[in-house]
Amino acid sequence: MTVTYLKKATLTSRSDASDTTKIVQDILNAIEFGGDAAAVEYAAKFDKYDGPFVLNEEQIAAASAKVSDKLKRDIEFAHANVKRFAEAQKETCTDVQVEITPGLVAGQKSIPVETAGCYIPGGRYAHIASAIMTVTTARVAGCTNIIACSPPRPGVGIHPAIVYAAKVCGADKILAMGGVQGVASMTFGLFGLPKANILVGPGNQFVAEAKRILFGRVGIDMIAGPTDSLILADGMADPEVVASDLVGQAEHGYNSPVWLVTDTKAVAEDVMRLVPELIADLPEVNRDNATAAWRDYAEVIVCDNREEMAATSDSYAPEHLTVQAEDLDWWLNRLNCYGSLFLGEETTVAFGDKASGTNHVLPTSGAASYTGGLSVHKFMKIVTWQRATRDGAKPVAEATARISRLEGMEGHARTADIRLKKYFPNETFDLTAED
Repeated sequence: MTVTYLKKATLTSRSDASDTTKIVQDILNAIEFGGDAAAVEYAAKFDKYDGPFVLNEEQIAAASAKVSDKLKRDIEFAHANVKRFAEAQKETCTDVQVEITPGLVAGQKSIPVETAGCYIPGGRYAHIASAIMTVTTARVAGCTNIIACSPPRPGVGIHPAIVYAAKVCGADKILAMGGVQGVASMTFGLFGLPKANILVGPGNQFVAEAKRILFGRVGIDMIAGPTDSLILADGMADPEVVASDLVGQAEHGYNSPVWLVTDTKAVAEDVMRLVPELIADLPEVNRDNATAAWRDYAEVIVCDNREEMAATSDSYAPEHLTVQAEDLDWWLNRLNCYGSLFLGEETTVAFGDKASGTNHVLPTSGAASYTGGLSVHKFMKIVTWQRATRDGAKPVAEATARISRLEGMEGHARTADIRLKKYFPNETFDLTAED
């Protein structure tokens, strides 16, 4: 395979990784030991906020009243789309049972987790869409308790649009607390909240590290790094649209990689010329992020053909993958590693991020090579059960006894022996192991 880098990244998403583990572990330990009071102290320190922490209905209503009718309609539109797609996903979680052998029936049952903790970033940007993506899917999955947790702003509280979105999408409780202290409060069941069984939603490196440390005590959706995006473009792609999409994703953060893979050098060169111009036209706060991301993390790769393009994309396993090329069905059938796929110029990552219906909580840093994004399935426990008649248990018991003895697990073997003896007292069985 021959690929040519017209632009090569000087840094990767892991280049500036700092050791946050001790900081986060110390905070988690302090809050687990100190309870509500410790969480309040960290909220004052990091959020510059002193309450209220769990919003009541009056406070939710007051925040919602600050949201314009137009924005409310947009939130409700996005919620309806995400809900519709999540409901379709849930239909794939069917309970099944099958007769394995005569008299032996095994089954699968889907059970939603009891309590979901949904973290919604609220620092530089008000991540309204994250409230929609996380709370809606948890509600469709059937979780009994849904906690929405978002960082408050000093003297203000949670952004009103986040409060409104969380309520519309089905949150039972809304917690005004950010960072590690918010994650810890949901995990440990502080402020009268039920303990979370699963934590979901994006966050900064401290939130991600807290989730990583707590994984095992609670479930998590994934360990997320900086967002990343890759565009596959052939000679028919519009360079201006491609460049705009790259810039739109680069503004996420200074360390958010964006990649262009094409089989047409002219397209690549046009995009490389356009991107700096589009970045320069952004508002300053967005411009700084996009400038750094493009300068340090972006790559532009030219391949010989579309098969090489697809193979290159799979090796990156991007969080977001856009195809702006002919024969979209070919790409849909060929591509294997991505968090979410956007086929054709008529759709874009921002659509999925905000309102089209698919979830925007997705695997980053190559994790799409082994996992998908947030869905109702993340909130579901797929459990199994079995039952048998005595005749149905007979051959299973015989095989179990012999396999157990071969493994040296005599206690296991005897749980099979006792059933054979009880159910079939007049029969003789060869239950010895043979290597």
